[in-house]
Amino acid sequence: MDQLLALRAFGRVVEAGSFTRAADSLNMPNATLSKLVRELETHLGVRLLQRTTRRVTVTPEGRDYYEKTGRILADLEEIDTSFDIARGKPRGQLRIDIGSSTASDVLLPALPEFLARYPDIRIELGVSDRAADLIADNVDCVIRGGALNDSSLVARSIGRATMVTCAAPSYLKQFGTPAYPDELKNGHRLVSYVLTTNGRALPFRFARGGESVEIKVEHRVGINESNAYLAAAVAGLGIVQTFSYCAGKHLRDGSLVEILADWRPAGFPFHVVYPQSRHLTQRLRVFIDWLTERFPQRVSG
Repeated sequence: MDQLLALRAFGRVVEAGSFTRAADSLNMPNATLSKLVRELETHLGVRLLQRTTRRVTVTPEGRDYYEKTGRILADLEEIDTSFDIARGKPRGQLRIDIGSSTASDVLLPALPEFLARYPDIRIELGVSDRAADLIADNVDCVIRGGALNDSSLVARSIGRATMVTCAAPSYLKQFGTPAYPDELKNGHRLVSYVLTTNGRALPFRFARGGESVEIKVEHRVGINESNAYLAAAVAGLGIVQTFSYCAGKHLRDGSLVEILADWRPAGFPFHVVYPQSRHLTQRLRVFIDWLTERFPQRVSG
């Protein structure tokens, strides 16, 4: 038995809560993963996991073993990282989860610069507006906007994105151009961005001077993916409120028109988030530092 591999396999099953998800994240056949855990249990002479057809439960002995071996694996990671630092060449794979439009409009266009600077780092992107489970999905970090509520995560601010309210010329020709936020309540059609976490629609927010306005109306169309949300506006389905970096191309070519420009809301906060329980590797550290430097340059406007 490769005990080190077995320890990592067991740890991933505990974190993922599933043999299948753990095997997928390790790029390992399910049968191989199961065999490693069985061999580890035989070696120790204790049951680490209780398996049923529906779920995997960690035994008390398994929980204790996971916590102790987790510290050992973290120490090994730190030792490996120390050699990377000595060579000045961070290396290895980074798994990053990011929203759809932020990936296509912000990160991917800038990523060649990062990879040229750090050629030994490999990037695996999970692109979706779905909120990732950093531990279960084996993600190194998440780039997300909005409020942060999980105290088990470490968050570093990377900047604020400019928000714009816009609509297609065809829509404005049919329904008129509002001059004040309150006019949106009267006969206008709003396309709502719907959160994948709870199915709630985000309200439209506006600010001017010391005055702030929040508009909540029943939407005719609700969408939970950022690129599709913007496409709905271009199609003339209604008014949207989105990031300037998403709408920029369409604002420049005239397929969208910004409205209520004097009422732009406060910048939308973005953070890079990673698990508190994991060691901050050098490759993740240099990525976060680079992102903190580049992100504000690409989202303001």
